[in-house]
Amino acid sequence: MNTYPLGEFEEIVLLTVGVLYNEAYGVAIKDAIEEKAQRKVSVGALQSALKRMEKKGYLESREGEANAQRGGKPKRFYTITAFGKRALQQSRDIRIELWESIPKLALEFKFS
Repeated sequence: MNTYPLGEFEEIVLLTVGVLYNEAYGVAIKDAIEEKAQRKVSVGALQSALKRMEKKGYLESREGEANAQRGGKPKRFYTITAFGKRALQQSRDIRIELWESIPKLALEFKFS
């Protein structure tokens, strides 16, 4: 079985890129993660993760058109590759298997 290791933050970033689909660029990804996951994301951490996942083959990127609002700098849009999809599927399958393996009693809360 091939493994596609994903850290928690990488998984959240990949899922967010999927949610945003054709509108997945840095600021939109950051804003969506902060809104949905209720956690602060630094631009540096996000950019590092995006570059790392692109290098691993989980993402690919393309430049959009230059924009006067951005000082002529184009947005970089990200999409999930087939390899990235397999990594997400494997991560989901592992989590489901673990959740389903927890004995019901283990999740009962007892208050003293």
